[in-house]
Amino acid sequence: MPAVSIKPDIYWIGVNDRITDLFEGIWPISREGVSYNSYLINDDKKAIIDLMKSFKGDEYFAQIDEITDVSKIDYIIINHMEPDHSGLLRTLRRISPDVTLIGSAKTKKLLEDFFSIRDNIEVVEDGDTLSLGKRTLRFLMTPFLHWPETMMTLEISDRILFSCDAFGGYGAIQGSIFDDDCENIDFYQKEALRYYVNILANYSPRVLSAIAKLDGTLVDVIAPSHGLIWREETSHIVDLYKKWAECATEQTDPGVTLVYGSMYGNTDVVMNAVAQGISKAGVPVEIFDAARTHVSYILSSLWTKRGIMIGAPTYEVSLFPPMADVLNMAVRKRIKNKKAAYFGSYGWSGGALREMQKIIEPLKWDLLDTFEFLGAPSEKDIKKAEEFGTLFAHAVKKGD
Repeated sequence: MPAVSIKPDIYWIGVNDRITDLFEGIWPISREGVSYNSYLINDDKKAIIDLMKSFKGDEYFAQIDEITDVSKIDYIIINHMEPDHSGLLRTLRRISPDVTLIGSAKTKKLLEDFFSIRDNIEVVEDGDTLSLGKRTLRFLMTPFLHWPETMMTLEISDRILFSCDAFGGYGAIQGSIFDDDCENIDFYQKEALRYYVNILANYSPRVLSAIAKLDGTLVDVIAPSHGLIWREETSHIVDLYKKWAECATEQTDPGVTLVYGSMYGNTDVVMNAVAQGISKAGVPVEIFDAARTHVSYILSSLWTKRGIMIGAPTYEVSLFPPMADVLNMAVRKRIKNKKAAYFGSYGWSGGALREMQKIIEPLKWDLLDTFEFLGAPSEKDIKKAEEFGTLFAHAVKKGD
């Protein structure tokens, strides 16, 4: 894509990534892609805000050349040091060796650790400003969103918040970079949620602190490092992030995430009866096969829904391994204080329930009921499974 004007002399100079299969080497993006959003302010002093991953360098520098000579860049504002934000730093320094790097005190240390860079670094603190000529930048420290050095940059005249990883999401740009021009806003909202839970969920208190810090600050455009630029509904993406951050401690949506696994179809048969029972109670349910769905997609539902129904057989006197993997990731992401229930088949002995209880213990889930059956389910088991789902759904709906 060519450079895109956001405001006079302020440009998006990012690139799309539809090649990488795993973001951070963990989270699938081969279907969705991701954008690396970098920004250029072409003032008396020329500043780039955030760089990008160390690929597609020719495309990236060609965008800058549309606007100004790359060698004339005066400042690189480093909101975040993660390599998808800073990967082209060495290359740009070779082209413009006198460029000044702007970042927090912790950024200075990380520049040495990651790139052996020790010179031409200017440390800024919370509230500091930098004049570029007609425009002035203000720096807002937002540590642990999601590294300790992270900050945001506010362009004061046009009230553009370069928000780094906050308010971003997965999803390559599909034609337009702006929310008001986007024909598929639901896609980006869904991918923003998945991005939030995969990347930022553990830092939800920090997200709420950053949002509180922005209270009273006039912002007309939110320009994150990944995903859409929000210029019409800026409050919408902030409200979504606030809602998702509050899921860490507050009541979540009265829905059920049904995660199941089945080796030979017995647990699968019962799962369908359980799901039918949940639906009959008028409670929305999302169903995921733990063995065939990457946990990246399951986490979004676990994070936002109040009820978790777990269906898995006993495997070698333990929990079905793909289910154990999902639950262990829920522990890692601190998905706490949910209402839960368990069902599953076993052969000569049980063991799945015992291991499941051990895994979820630190999450303080309220395990309301369990239902195990031996071998293939009988008609009586299937009827009981439907009732099991309905009773659980009613408990989730009541929220008590």
